Amino acid sequence: MAEANVGWGAPRIHGELLKLGIEVSERTVSRLIPKRSTAPSQTWRTFLDNHVRDLVSIDFFTVPTARLRVLFVFIVLSHERRRVVHFNVTEHPTAAWTAQQIVEAFPEDLTRVRGGHKQSNPR
Repeated sequence: MAEANVGWGAPRIHGELLKLGIEVSERTVSRLIPKRSTAPSQTWRTFLDNHVRDLVSIDFFTVPTARLRVLFVFIVLSHERRRVVHFNVTEHPTAAWTAQQIVEAFPEDLTRVRGGHKQSNPR
């Protein structure tokens, strides 16, 4: 019954056996159900190796200057080649400025960000 109905667990099989007049405990049913072997999932390392060309790191940090000013640095690093994709520095970061840095870092991906198609310019 378990092999023919792979989605059924011990409680369901137990209930069906009771309907057939077979009195057995649910625990016995669960012990007798063959254990299903699941395919092993990939490891974290395998996932990273498979997707390294698509991975980037983005960091935002501050740098104090000799004149006691604070500069904000935005940097994007590619994991595939371990290189700097984009960086910029400002004294006064805003949400709009940060969003613009992401647009500048990934200009070829704009169609993906906007839903997979280019948006027309309404007049």
